[in-house]
Order: sequence, then structure tokens, then C-alpha cells
Amino acid sequence: MSENVIINKRGQALWITINRPDKRNALNGDVIARIAQGYRQAHEESDVRVIVLTGAGDKAFCAGADLQNSGAAFAMDYSRPNVDYADLLRLAQNSTKPAIARVGGVCMAGGMGLLCMTDMAIAADQVIFGLPEVKVGVFPMQVLSLLQSIAPPRLVNEWALTGEPFDANSALAAGLLNYVVPAAELDAKIEWLIGRLIDKSPTAIRRGKYAMRAIASMSFDESIAFTEGQIALLALTEDAKEGLRAFSEKRKPSWTGR
Repeated sequence: MSENVIINKRGQALWITINRPDKRNALNGDVIARIAQGYRQAHEESDVRVIVLTGAGDKAFCAGADLQNSGAAFAMDYSRPNVDYADLLRLAQNSTKPAIARVGGVCMAGGMGLLCMTDMAIAADQVIFGLPEVKVGVFPMQVLSLLQSIAPPRLVNEWALTGEPFDANSALAAGLLNYVVPAAELDAKIEWLIGRLIDKSPTAIRRGKYAMRAIASMSFDESIAFTEGQIALLALTEDAKEGLRAFSEKRKPSWTGR
């Protein structure tokens, strides 16, 4: 088992922690593979309701590719149409369980892609963000696939073309984060958000994330037709029936996840 990424369950949350604090939690092939393994594990285990993605220590969430071995970082097998990092972003996009980024330290380059592949994010107020790839002669190509649908285009242009860093409040204002808190309050805020997710219907969340992903590139007419069918299917689930019963009986629902 790789210790570069630690995967462990804490209650109903599966925590995926990049464990290379001496390398600013930089990405390499093993780290990417283990994060993907964590996502798959979360979907295989029905008691897991939330994924939390973070980095060990308080210096870095993830500083991007490991440039200490830059030859490996940018080595490509040109016979393969897919790149492992891109496949990780695809896997996360198709996830039907919610994911939270816990950002306790610097978030740069490929780390920005990890941030964007989660559904929600909370950062400590001292965190610095950035897309510095142009400073080493490359560009945040794969990160843009997600970033451009989250942040305003003018800001994305500035970040990607200048490579200059920005702070947590700027990231919050741009829509990259849900909350910015003092570092000492980061874990408490993460637990608070986990609590707001795990008391809701797992079926509704699972089918809802599926629908949100499906309609992202649809026209309005396509989207409204698709969601008409989805709400009809959702109403047939055990969770939907239990939710309505619990509401009428003025009690908390007991979710089965079916």
C-alpha cells in the first residue's frame, strides 16, 4: 500500500489525503492512481456518503506536478489517447457521491484541478492559489476543462496567462470556494459540511449528481425534458416515499439509500 496517499474512513466520510508534505503534496503517477482508487472505493462502499480530498500538513493542499523529476512529470506515452491525470478528472466528474476539498495550504497548477474536480471546497484564510505553468513553459491545459465552468472567464484568462498567484478571498469571490475560515477552524467547518450532507437522502444525492452532470452541456429544451423523466423516476424510490412520509408525520426520515 502506498503511503503517498492515505485513504481512511471517518464515520461516513472517506478521506483521501495526499501524504507528501515534504514535496508540497506534489502529484506523481502513484498519487494520481491512489486518489482514483479512493474515489472508486467510495463508490463501492454503500456506507460512504462523502469524499474529503486534502493534503497532509498545513503547507500545501497540492502544488501540482512533481517538478523535481520533471522528465517523469511531462513524459507521455504517445500510443495512449488518455493521460492518467485527465482520467482522474473524468472519474471525479462522473462521481455520484459528493466530494469536498479541504484546502489547508498552497493550491497550485494540477492542485487547482483537484480543487475543481470536487463539488465543494473550504480553505484556510492564508492559502495561496495559482496557475503558474506559464512560468515553466507549459500551460494548465487539463485544469481549464473544469476551471472554465466555475470561474469568470476574465479571471481565468488572467490566472492562466500571467501565472500570478491570488489569495483565498479572491478564490472565494471567483466561485472556487464555498467558505474561507481561519486555519484553526478548518476541520470544524469540514465536519459541519459533512454533517449537512450525511443527514440527507443518499438516493436523492446520487441521482441528483448524475442529473447535474448529464444536463451540464444540454440546451434548455434537452435539459427540461431529461429532468422531467428524472423526477418521475426519483419519486418511485424508497427514499422519496420515506421522505414524504416523514414530512407528513413530522419526524426525521430514516434513509435506506434505495
